[in-house]
Amino acid sequence: MKITFDIDCTPAEARAFLGLPDTEALQKEMLDEMRKRLGSMNPEDMMKLWYPAGTDAMQQMQKAFMEQMAQVAGGFAGGKKD
Repeated sequence: MKITFDIDCTPAEARAFLGLPDTEALQKEMLDEMRKRLGSMNPEDMMKLWYPAGTDAMQQMQKAFMEQMAQVAGGFAGGKKD
């Protein structure tokens, strides 16, 4: 036997019903602080912060991936036999 219940409520009502804390004020405060901090940064500085090794590391990873894929494809194309 299978029983299904559909409950129509807002996320705030669900949190209150389940006894979860209301974190809306904390979330708003954190988002405001992030906007304030990120608003003064230019995109280049953010990329340096998020990717300390820069785009070189990403390009090296892509190159290694492409080389690996080429080896796999070459094995299939070369008619590898067991």
